[in-house]
Amino acid sequence: MRHFARYTVVGAFATLVHYALLTLVVELAHWPAYLGSGFGAVVGAQVAFFGNRWFTFAHGGEVAPAWVKFQSTALAGALLGMGVVGLGVRWGLHYLAAQVLATLASLVLTFAINRAWTFR
Repeated sequence: MRHFARYTVVGAFATLVHYALLTLVVELAHWPAYLGSGFGAVVGAQVAFFGNRWFTFAHGGEVAPAWVKFQSTALAGALLGMGVVGLGVRWGLHYLAAQVLATLASLVLTFAINRAWTFR
């Protein structure tokens, strides 16, 4: 549970970055919400990787292999999130409400993968 709590703290900060970028590109650049979700997820993943490596899992292994694993996991989470946001918007949800649902789904998926594989 300690790891999950720390993962959630790091994830909250990375999610703040993700949502800020999502909102900027949708509202100012008029991107489709699903693309903004993917863009925010990619940048947020970089924040999350270094936070989780240091704070959550105190990972002392090599950076490059863990980074590749984390990015693979983040890609799975981003694709899941893009799908949830795309469907949510299509079903009439505001894009930020759909992103909240996507974030919750991705949190569970990526924690399990990162704990078992990336930072083992």
